[in-house]
Formats: sequence, C-alpha cells, structure tokens
Amino acid sequence: MKAFAALYQALDATTSTAAKQAALQAYFRGAQPADAAWAVYLLAGGKPRQTVPARRLRELARAAAGLPEWLFDECYQTAGDLAETIALLLPPPAGPEEHGLAHWMAQVLALRALPVHERDAALRAQWDRLPAEQRLLHGKLITGGLRVGVSRQQVTQALAAVAGVPPPLVAQRLMGYTRADARPGPQDYQALLAPPGAVAGPGATPPAEAVTGAAAPVPDAQPYPFFLAHPLPAEPEAPEALLGAPADWIVEWKWDGIRAQLVRRGGVALWTRGEELVTDRYPELAALGQRLPPGTVLDGEIVVVAGDAVRPFGALQRRIGRQRLTAALLRECPVALIAYDLLEADGRDCRAEPQWQRRERLQALVAAQGDPVLRLSPALPVSADADWATLSALRRAARERGAEGLMLKQRDGQYGIGRTRAVGTWWKWKADPWTVDAVLVYAQKGHGRRAGLYSDYTFAVWSHAPGHPQRHLVPFAKAYSGLSDAEMARVDAIIRRTTRESFGPVRAVEPTLVFELGFEGIARSPRHKSGVAVRFPRMLRWRTDKRVEDADCLPVLLTWLDADSPGGVP
Repeated sequence: MKAFAALYQALDATTSTAAKQAALQAYFRGAQPADAAWAVYLLAGGKPRQTVPARRLRELARAAAGLPEWLFDECYQTAGDLAETIALLLPPPAGPEEHGLAHWMAQVLALRALPVHERDAALRAQWDRLPAEQRLLHGKLITGGLRVGVSRQQVTQALAAVAGVPPPLVAQRLMGYTRADARPGPQDYQALLAPPGAVAGPGATPPAEAVTGAAAPVPDAQPYPFFLAHPLPAEPEAPEALLGAPADWIVEWKWDGIRAQLVRRGGVALWTRGEELVTDRYPELAALGQRLPPGTVLDGEIVVVAGDAVRPFGALQRRIGRQRLTAALLRECPVALIAYDLLEADGRDCRAEPQWQRRERLQALVAAQGDPVLRLSPALPVSADADWATLSALRRAARERGAEGLMLKQRDGQYGIGRTRAVGTWWKWKADPWTVDAVLVYAQKGHGRRAGLYSDYTFAVWSHAPGHPQRHLVPFAKAYSGLSDAEMARVDAIIRRTTRESFGPVRAVEPTLVFELGFEGIARSPRHKSGVAVRFPRMLRWRTDKRVEDADCLPVLLTWLDADSPGGVP
C-alpha cells in the first residue's frame, strides 16, 4: 500500500490538473493489476461501507494510545478527522510489514464479518503491522471516509493514456465498476485497459464493450455513462448570447426523483446515477423492464406517483434504502419511470443520434407500451417567436407541476458522457429555492480544512407568531455551506463569545445571528421536533440587517407543505 499512500499524498498536495494526471499515470504504469483494480475503484468514487463502528474505533484507538477520553476527544476536535487522529496518536507499529493495496483491502473488508472480540483483535493486529505512514489511509478505508481530490474524468483520462484507448471507451467500461458491493480484481483492471473490441458487452450485436468479472456480474446489465446537465443561473445575463434562440432547445420539466437507467437485454437491471444496482428495490420497474423489447435502455427519473401526478421527493424517501418492501408501502408509494431519453433500441447504441430523433423514437416506444408505470417526460411547447422571459416564467411556476425547474436539451445534440459540451449540451434551470430567515442556535466544529472552526450550524425558527405567550425557538435544519471563509471566521469568533452551554463537541449559543436559508423542498417529519424536514438546506446570506425577533416562524413553513404539492404529467 506504500505506492497508493504516496499517490494519495501527491494528489492531496497539489491543485494542478497536470500534476495530478502525471501522478495517476505514473501509479497505473507501475502498479500490480490487483492493487490497481482497487485504486481505480477508490479514485473513481467507490465507497466501501464502514467496517468498524466509529464509537468502537475511538475506544480501541484511545486504549492503544493510553489516553483519557477527554484528551482523545480534544485531539479529535482539533484534527477534525477520526482517521487522522488515530494515525497521529497510535504508538509506533510493533512489526511493520509491506503489502499491496489489494492485501490491505481484503484485511479491512474482512473485519465486517468477524464477531466483535475477533474484530477488535484483528484491528489491533493490523495497526501493529501497518507502517506509520500508511495508517491514515488505512483508517480512511475502515471509516469509509476516503476522499481524493481527483474526478472520475481525470481517472478515466489517466487510464486511457496508459492503455492507449479512447477515453469514452474507458468511461463506458467503468460503468458499474464502483458499485457498493463490488470486489474488483486483476481481471477487472485488465478489462479496463483492453484494446477496443476485446471485451464483450452492451451496445452492439454482438455487444461491443462491458466490464466483466466481479465488478459487473451480469455483463448484459451494464448501463451507459450518464449525461449530466450544467447548472444555469436563475437569471442568466444575456441568455440569447449563451443559448441562442429558445426554438433551438427541447424544453422539459426537471423532475425531483432518482436519476436511473432501466436496462433490458438478456435480463433487467435498474441502475442509479451513483452506479447502485437497485432492481430489487423497485419491483414495479423490474416488471416494466420485462415488458420492454429486448435491447432497450431508457434514461429517466424514478418518482412516486398518485394517478397522473408526481408526488414530492419526501414520498420517494420512504422507499429509499428499504430492504423490506411491504404490500402497504407499495400501495402507498407506487413508483413510475419518467423517461426522457432512449440510449439503446433493438440492441443498437442510439446515443450519437440527435436529441430530437431520440425523443421521437422514445415517444413512439412509450405510446406502443401503453404502460402507466412508464411515462414520457412532456416537452413544453416552444413557439418560433418564444423568448427567454417566457421560459423563465415557466421555470418559476415549476413547483406547481411538482417539478424542480426546467431542463434544456440541445435539439441536435448527442447524448454525451458526464458534463460535456463536445457533442451536445443539457442545462438544468432550477426554480428559485424556498427561503426562510432562521436563527443560529447550535454549532459544532467542522472537519478537514475547517477543523478547528465552528462551521456546522443548527438553525431554528419561532414556534409561534409574535406576541404568543408560548413563543420559543424550535430547531428545524442544519447547514454548513454558503459562507465565505472570511464570514465563517467572523461567525466562529461570535460563537466562542456567546456560548452558553456545551454538549460534548456541540455548543449552544445565545441567539444573536440570523441567516437566510435556502432549501429545495419541505415535508412533514415526526422524527423532528419541529415536525418538518427540509431538503438540501444551505446558507444564502448572513442577515446582519435583521433582528432575531424578526426571524420567521414555524406556521409559515407549515403553510408551505400544501404549496409543495404534486403536479401532473400529461
């Protein structure tokens, strides 16, 4: 693991794209295939699940370091990262051994299956055998907190350069490689680097490319790389100069669900954009896949429906992560696939066809199926004389249809890979967020770059309108993004001056600071004292102009629950 630890440090030490690319290529040229297979998995976004609970990990590390709990916790709060804290505090290894990344990955993953007492002994033995400079990486693999400053595209480019194959081909082969239960081996890495046409898979007859082996147990089920949209500002300057005429675009609603590909070849597979295979979690869509013509791949959005209406994302959250699907849950939260692109038809890759042609073929497929579980994402009528102000008005009304905003798709564009503009462009033009003025009531120190700063905040609103005798502040959301470094330093200083009580790492502060929060949706939640939960809360601005007494109240949020209502899908 010495070589991968050196790569990790090299990537972390630079912001230069060229330097990162050079480091990646040097590693892949010299690594053993078994180690490189795991390196690709980790660098491209694979996230192994945590193998030892954080609380137990802290207890074992504290005992090994011979420190009292208060001192270990102080070190943790200062470092801001559990793996780094453990690596710094552990005593020197008794018998360090040099092994490759694949060996240590096997050791780390094996911990999950061991009984508690055997797991503790095995972990202590690993610490004793690990060279000190590799302990940080080992800790991050155990906690599942490995974050590397490279993108999947950079990894794709490095592999393509090493193998001498086109980057789009590597991107295709990588699909499914980083799913949570993958156990990549040498054959998987070698399949990534194989010459064009040397690996069988989807997209042609016979299929052209796939990742084989443990990383993709069913080659027929492999999806295509997802085409991603660029965000468009709410009020873009000179949209005509950036986008041209509205008639050059296909305009659809942006749905608030789970992006997915439904693959129907020899079998059926349902993949999320995060490369998670979720076929068993959505039996309605698995059954739909069986009814599709073989050799069909659809790109779309999984949503919960009520008749012709799309329900808010909160309804879909009841299905996410549920391993056991009861009959009652399936009745209460039925799902459908809103299809908005056809990637493969009759076993042939359609991605190079223009957007308008793919949509016409998709429309014909949906109409021929006549299946209520399969719905076409409706295109909004755009007349030849339409202007961007008209479309902006539609964007602002998106929530009335249960949508997040608009999708703009270049009429003649191809289906690309990731966020590319080389062959076509998609833009996501989101509706304005919900906003509320809230009071900061709790704070906790951040992690990584923000270690030592109070940067993670809990916000509250008033329980009742002004003048009510029982009026008090009710916590309802947490946020940590949206402030500049300078603003965060100022807030940190105020938190330290106004702390009135501490609960471990959390500080309760005097309510003196008001912030405007933005969020994408709101739903009832019996798990929260406020009775509501909001999606993607973030700080929009620090309201230095507003008094705490003038912050919003909970009844305002409750009235929005009805406003965040479902809309129809014609």
